[in-house]
Amino acid sequence: DVQLVESGGGLVQPGGSLRLSCVASGFTFSRFAMTWVRQAPGKGPEWVSTILTSGLGTSYANSVKGRFTISRDNAKNTLYLQMNSLKPEDTAVYFCDWQGRRGQGTQVTVSS
Repeated sequence: DVQLVESGGGLVQPGGSLRLSCVASGFTFSRFAMTWVRQAPGKGPEWVSTILTSGLGTSYANSVKGRFTISRDNAKNTLYLQMNSLKPEDTAVYFCDWQGRRGQGTQVTVSS
């Protein structure tokens, strides 16, 4: 059974940082690209970033480029998202995504 468990969200002031994690199970993690998606209140899902299997290929939405870094540890079946210079508009529930499957998400709130 596929499981994706996100963690690391919270309340942070503008300019702050958070590191999200997603532990995956039920599939061979190292063989698949992984994605972070976010959904702000009242809005549809927004693609944030994708990382290829080896971790050497990454891509980012323009809205987060230069501030967020996606990474993975295939030995730990874990996906990460380092978020720096956070802005109020980054407030959303963040999900890791494997082929359309998502976990329960982790809430990120950026507010002073």
